[in-house]
Amino acid sequence: MTQDRESEIRSRIFALVRELYEMRRQQEEFHPGQTAIPYAGRVFDHEEMISLIDCCLDFWLTAGRFAREFEVQFAKFLGVKYLSLTNSGSSANLVALSALTSPRLGNSRLRPGDEVIAAAASFPTTVNPIVQNNLVPVFVDVQLGTYNVDASMLEDALSDKTRAVFLAHTLGNPFDLDRVLRFCKDNGLYLLEDCCDAVGSTYAGRLVGSFGDMATFSFYPAHHITMGEGGAVATDSPEHKMNIESFRDWGKDCWCEPGMDNTCGKRFGWQLGRLPQGYDHKFTFSHLGYNLKVVDMQPAVGLAQLRKLQSFVDARKSNFAKLFQGLKEYQELLLLPEKTPKSDPSWFGFPLTVREDAGFTKNEIVSCLERNKIATRPLFAGNIIRQPAYSGVKYRVVGDLANTDAIMNNTFWLGVYPGLTDQMLQHVVMVLKGFLEHRN
Repeated sequence: MTQDRESEIRSRIFALVRELYEMRRQQEEFHPGQTAIPYAGRVFDHEEMISLIDCCLDFWLTAGRFAREFEVQFAKFLGVKYLSLTNSGSSANLVALSALTSPRLGNSRLRPGDEVIAAAASFPTTVNPIVQNNLVPVFVDVQLGTYNVDASMLEDALSDKTRAVFLAHTLGNPFDLDRVLRFCKDNGLYLLEDCCDAVGSTYAGRLVGSFGDMATFSFYPAHHITMGEGGAVATDSPEHKMNIESFRDWGKDCWCEPGMDNTCGKRFGWQLGRLPQGYDHKFTFSHLGYNLKVVDMQPAVGLAQLRKLQSFVDARKSNFAKLFQGLKEYQELLLLPEKTPKSDPSWFGFPLTVREDAGFTKNEIVSCLERNKIATRPLFAGNIIRQPAYSGVKYRVVGDLANTDAIMNNTFWLGVYPGLTDQMLQHVVMVLKGFLEHRN
């Protein structure tokens, strides 16, 4: 009877939440040049709010039933065996790379001084875990148009210290997985895919995140689906999964779920390190780990978002196509984005590069857009080795990074997220056309 009463109360609460959402959903009328056009943002309705309230009523404040369900469902979507949630995409990158340093991997582990190949045009948290684990990033250039790693440079980057490749699918555009995978296989290297901007992108008909030894994801509000904050690491390897979750969960050796004890059946039967026989396995630590877990409220929102993922992906592709169609006549002034061969991107943004002889600068066109309330972003860190944070960092560079410097100076991107309306996209194209046709 108590359970029936609780279900009845929850149903009444959910009905009120839906009523509140409907009351608030009055959309602001769009006024060109006055209403802001964001580059990204959360897209949600009453379903996310109800799922969040459902979780809050449980008052299970760490990872619980919603986290477990999201891990199962997102792994199924990707076509991978294991998915481990983290509190952010940046944490996912840190945990994934740290997992490769585990002593459990024996001679296959990454050790201080080993090299990891990365793109010089990237987001810092793809590179930072390399440095934070006392490894050496080796930076290679990218291609203009796709903005992904120039795979022809990978052989030049190879040394007897190279142990892994860590690359992002830039703005949702998959990198050349055929060449990168072949390079990694031929040289016995780990491949980590940063898919934080690329949920739903495919290469040769297969979802990114299912190719490498591990893949990482972000659920920040700007990304394809959101938990507010949140991230995940995917893998097909049970050994990697154990190491991922150990580094995520304080470095513990125990693999019990929160709130559970003695999953292994011998909690007081272990002897590890120099600990005494029978020391509590729940308090045995095999790695120098972190606490990077989610709270259950995050995947509660994520599960509702996951049910809408395909519609979000379709909207991104559609918005990208509308911008491309509206700007294709100006390709002599602006380099328009190119999808990687064999790929079908779930675009995170619409990158544009001002050509050297265009007669105007990136700052001039970006300033025009921003004055008209149209948000823009640079291609993340530009040339990351020119950022102040990396002035004292040990790294190696292959080639002159000419394209990366060109991106730093001349590239910006616009939003394509599902919250943009046709009227907003038409205004973006109109403002750009006005600038390009009357810049003199």
